[in-house]
Amino acid sequence: MLTEVPYAKKQLAEEKVFKDPVHRYVHVRDQLIWDLIKTREFQRLRRIKQLGTLYLAFHSAEHTRFNHSLGVYEIVRRMTENFKEHEEWQGRYRLLALASALLHDLGHGPFSHCFEKIFHTDHEEYTRKIILGDTDVNKVLKRVSPDFPREVAQVIDQTHENKLVISMISSQIDADRMDYLQRDSYYTGVSYGRFDMERILRVMRPSKEEVIIKESGMHAVEDYLMSRYQMYWQVYFHPVSRGGEVLLNLALKRAKHLYEKGHEFKQAPKYFIPFFEEDVSVDDYLRLDEMVVNFYLQEWINEDDEVLSDLANRFVNRELFKYLPFDGSFITQSELEDLFRRAGIEPEYYIFSDSFSDLPYDYDRPGAKNNRKPIHLKKDNGELREISSQSAIINSITGVHRMESKLYYPKEKILAIEDLEIKGEIINILNQLA
Repeated sequence: MLTEVPYAKKQLAEEKVFKDPVHRYVHVRDQLIWDLIKTREFQRLRRIKQLGTLYLAFHSAEHTRFNHSLGVYEIVRRMTENFKEHEEWQGRYRLLALASALLHDLGHGPFSHCFEKIFHTDHEEYTRKIILGDTDVNKVLKRVSPDFPREVAQVIDQTHENKLVISMISSQIDADRMDYLQRDSYYTGVSYGRFDMERILRVMRPSKEEVIIKESGMHAVEDYLMSRYQMYWQVYFHPVSRGGEVLLNLALKRAKHLYEKGHEFKQAPKYFIPFFEEDVSVDDYLRLDEMVVNFYLQEWINEDDEVLSDLANRFVNRELFKYLPFDGSFITQSELEDLFRRAGIEPEYYIFSDSFSDLPYDYDRPGAKNNRKPIHLKKDNGELREISSQSAIINSITGVHRMESKLYYPKEKILAIEDLEIKGEIINILNQLA
């Protein structure tokens, strides 16, 4: 007598593998995971770069959210295999952990964080909407159980009752960070993001509330946290990449302003209109990927509006603004903005102060609101200790909040100013910042 295997337990007849430069292979055996990968919403991630505008500084940084999502899934898959021998791990949550890992970045938009600033979208909110909405992903997840999409969404937004599964995907030492540090390091060609992941996976232990680290693995975690610190300051905050983001930000801001003023575009910005009007459905959101955004930027080069044309051209052809270190002084920026206006240059599109900061490791003390969980070491006697209390290296960076600012400006426009007095004043201010 033949009986149908429940979908949650259904396996592929033969394991599928993806060749991967970070993990060598990504292994897929569950029918659910294979079906999720094939959905149009997940395939869209092939058209969303992992690092946004960073390719302007590191030419090979062209990898995608698709690559990264598979990598996070693979790390969590390996975690679940390692955890099987520990009684704290409940095997019934395995598929939930794998699906959540695979889909954790599903809602990222084109050029991600820059896009969100202009159009007030939130990729985490859209991840939830895609998982719970009328989508292919939702239909696949419901084949496990009617409530399974909600559970996956809860893991990703960190509200699920199983805190261990949440910490595997979202914590200060999680699969997400372990993949993107190594993957971004590989594709940018730097060595900063490399650390001994094999060792970390071997010393990870499941507990009721979180993933904890065996005490003997402390030095591997030190290496991981220092890798993260270096990647942020040497790669993610690279001023050239930030300069590309500045131009994209300003071009989108100008396009939105023109639309609101009734400007007639030569190429109607059909796919941008819901974002300009801030009335975006899930389908609208899914239609806009980086291929579409780049198409419009190419078209805007030929627009009649001089500012939009210039900003789009600068972004497409990498004619970036120059930059200087900046202390964020309101007086200095106000002076420059006034001088730009007098010179006939619109300061809201041609001078930009960009600030960025990072906190490599910290944890919330009792009573704090952010709920930032520490990394715990498990000693031989079973006692748990917060890692910075045991490591002098980690203690030295705990709670250290580093911040920097840059001022971006168009050097050639300044040099072309005909009024020598105004030009001289602008150059003097900029020289003082240098």
